Amino acid sequence: MAIELSKAVRTEAVASLQKYFQQNMDEPLGHLAAEALLDFFVADIGPAIYNQAVADVQAKLLTRVQELDLEVHEEAFQYWRGDKRAKPRK
Repeated sequence: MAIELSKAVRTEAVASLQKYFQQNMDEPLGHLAAEALLDFFVADIGPAIYNQAVADVQAKLLTRVQELDLEVHEEAFQYWRGDKRAKPRK
């Protein structure tokens, strides 16, 4: 599954890369170079991050599903146990 970024996210990511280079590198990063770098990150590194995020969500969901029986479990055959509606016949 290819990772697609929305136009707004791409714009912010490119600006962030340019700001990073401006503050931390000797040379500024132009707009086209920043877009190319972003494309590289998304294509090459993005899947590893995406897969880890999916694995993290799966683990979280599995934990929730395993706890589901504790939240919704109902004991069966409780009608005769302490139920005041059941009256003995005379």
